[in-house]
Amino acid sequence: MSTIQDVARLAGVSPTTAKRALREPGKLTPETLARVRAAIAELHYEPDVRAGSLRGGQSRTVGLVVGSIVEPFFAAFARTAGRTLQAAGYTLIISENEYSARLELPELQRLYGQRVAAILLRPGYGPESREYLGRLRDRGVFLFEYDYRPPDSPFPGLTLDNAAAMRGAVAYLHGLGHTRIAALGTFDPLVFPEERSRTFPEAMRERGLSVPAAYGRVALPSEDTAYALTHDLLGLPEPPTALIALTGTQAVGAFRAIRERGLTLPGDLSLLTFDNYPWTALVDPPVTVIEQPVEAMAEEAARAVIRALEGGGVAPGHRVMPGRLIVRRSCAAPLLHPARR
Repeated sequence: MSTIQDVARLAGVSPTTAKRALREPGKLTPETLARVRAAIAELHYEPDVRAGSLRGGQSRTVGLVVGSIVEPFFAAFARTAGRTLQAAGYTLIISENEYSARLELPELQRLYGQRVAAILLRPGYGPESREYLGRLRDRGVFLFEYDYRPPDSPFPGLTLDNAAAMRGAVAYLHGLGHTRIAALGTFDPLVFPEERSRTFPEAMRERGLSVPAAYGRVALPSEDTAYALTHDLLGLPEPPTALIALTGTQAVGAFRAIRERGLTLPGDLSLLTFDNYPWTALVDPPVTVIEQPVEAMAEEAARAVIRALEGGGVAPGHRVMPGRLIVRRSCAAPLLHPARR
């Protein structure tokens, strides 16, 4: 980790002048300020604001990065992780990356500036934050990933067994007689590189089914994108007879679009979603879901952080946890001649 002394040597100034470039830049000449800033950029220097607190002992602050602050999965995860950490004497700071590694990078920098000792990270899609995550690890920040694992990630973590859950969803719908099934999001290695969308076409092929090219849409897991995508899919000459929402928030968007088109569940269309959110059991008909063990996931992740910070061992690698299919009344055998509206 670079120090202010390293910056000063590279810029050819005293450490006091280098510090002044950060705290009082207006007191330096433009030429001197430019040299110091160039040295800061070259060395990737960041003020270690943790130093003061670490002189008296390790920081008791943990960062939590969520994918979306409005997704109930992350709210439930944050509540359980926060309670577990609080019981062990730690404080939790929550941040959001909107599923984007580009937006994640400044959030990680802010968390480091808040003296976090560890970060529970829902990684964003893309490569932009990977180098900085390595730097955080080298500086002694413990990193634990959850909900999504980027390819070749070196950090410990856990997720739902997304591949098995998706295969179970396809098997259930196929067992009811569906062959025209669409997932609300197509795998893309840069935009949407997650396991549920990647597994979906594989699960279809394993059952002798194909996914029509017209069903393919790359979409982030949000309510608005799912709403628009559902309208697009149901407007096709041969629309799907069953939809799989990849998150509970996606299911909200799909449910809205289905109702707006005057279609009924499960008479005109079947809907299955990941995430057992409360609303899914309250609407009519209640929605079939794949439940994630979110509280157990959050507690295990928080305990891994506590063990790491208190000198215990943390198992390397990545762990998956099983989902649970809860059958309700939103899915049924497809009509032989479905209505088009």
